[in-house]
Amino acid sequence: MSAAGRMGFRGRRVTVMGLGRFGGGVAAAGWLADQGAVVTVTDLATDSELAEALDALRGHRIARFHLGGHREEDFRSADLVVVNPAVRPGNPFLEMVIRHGVPRTTEVELFLRRCPTPVIGVTGTNGKSTTAAMIASILRASGQPTWLGGNIGASLLGELDRMGPEGWTVLELSSFQLWHMDPSTTMPQIAVVTGCCANHLDWHGDYEHYAAAKQKMLIGQRRDSLAVLNPAAPELGSWRRLVRGRVASMFCEAQVPALRVDGRHNRLNARLAATAAQAAGCDEAAILQGLERFPGLPGRLEMVAVIEGRRFYNDTTATTPGSTVAALESVPGPVWLVAGGSDKGIDLSPLAEAVVRHAAGAAFFGATGGQLAAAVAQRQVGLPCRRTETLSQALGWCWERSRPRDAILFSPGCASRDQFTNYVHRGRHFMELIRQLADPRRR
Repeated sequence: MSAAGRMGFRGRRVTVMGLGRFGGGVAAAGWLADQGAVVTVTDLATDSELAEALDALRGHRIARFHLGGHREEDFRSADLVVVNPAVRPGNPFLEMVIRHGVPRTTEVELFLRRCPTPVIGVTGTNGKSTTAAMIASILRASGQPTWLGGNIGASLLGELDRMGPEGWTVLELSSFQLWHMDPSTTMPQIAVVTGCCANHLDWHGDYEHYAAAKQKMLIGQRRDSLAVLNPAAPELGSWRRLVRGRVASMFCEAQVPALRVDGRHNRLNARLAATAAQAAGCDEAAILQGLERFPGLPGRLEMVAVIEGRRFYNDTTATTPGSTVAALESVPGPVWLVAGGSDKGIDLSPLAEAVVRHAAGAAFFGATGGQLAAAVAQRQVGLPCRRTETLSQALGWCWERSRPRDAILFSPGCASRDQFTNYVHRGRHFMELIRQLADPRRR
């Protein structure tokens, strides 16, 4: 076990590097303070930018906040540094921590080392949130105590006092979270990998670095563990040699019930979830019930409105071309696509090709808008296609050209950082635009 794993926290100087806006930094800072640690929170963002997160910490004894920039002494003098997963490799303050031999960890690693229940971990480029939530739905249908957290947006550190050895914990794990984990961390007893295609290359640098982060979940398992590998992802064929325990046989496609979420990709997610749940002891009745009950997740191919006969879908969590391709293949047409955002350094041509195959037209906004519009125009001259600066302009363009019984699909296929704080902020903005369209007086 690493020094961070052995460490008690009372009186220890702990620096939380990156408070963030998704709750992990807040949860780690609050939990560590409650354990008696002397906690310093440091973030590049200002107090006004982090107002909501700071408000959530008011009930905890945080020793100091250093916001709007980092200070070297907060890292050199720390007994432990808790790193926000968004901190990139090569960050000078992270390099300083490594150089001075200061133990470091992450919020999810703090939880994993102390979790009393067996754990099912889910990672992959696409589908990991839905698959993790489906597994939790099945476990709950079986009557087992179930906790769902990790990258899906909820820290479970605050639940540790209420957890016992019974039941299961389901964790969605991102490449960022896995990359930062110490090699001594024991990975989940059941590891589910939904697939691995190029993503976050602006953070990882290249595909090999990204894939290696995902592979850590398999490499860190014990020999009595189980791996569930997506059989439809050819790139995972070579990953079987990394499995330390055994690879599970997949749940039969014919046994998957009718689902409340659309798309072939979701039926595959359901098979992965059923396979993991079966390994966790769930019988077929619980599997069927859990999958039938699963309502989908907010912002994941969610039909949010019908306005003057047009169906509107919010798929703001689609941050990869593959996610948007799956959405285009799932929504009944004619479909008008709204996509675009910040550039993660990945190939956008699969998205352009899917637009030509499945869309009646498309509007692309943000940093990748020009690239996407040009890629579509190269593939099919005459397909209605427009580059705009903003999401509002892109949505308005599709609205003006669509007709009753058409679908308008907001599935960006890119990250949000060029114009929005995160994909949640982006989704909220889209929903506000929909509310304006629904009210003719506000158009």
